[in-house]
Amino acid sequence: MEIVYLLVPLSLALAFLIGAVFWWAMRRGQFDDLEGPAHRILMDDDHSGKG
Repeated sequence: MEIVYLLVPLSLALAFLIGAVFWWAMRRGQFDDLEGPAHRILMDDDHSGKG
């Protein structure tokens, strides 16, 4: 039963850390353009200047 006194604060701290990282990513614009990378990977890049 003593382990609960360790696991509850540890899980709350982990949940707060995950929330803080998610909030930071939202503020930095990580989720602004969800379709751009998917379309960019399909574009033909023959004229990249190499070769």
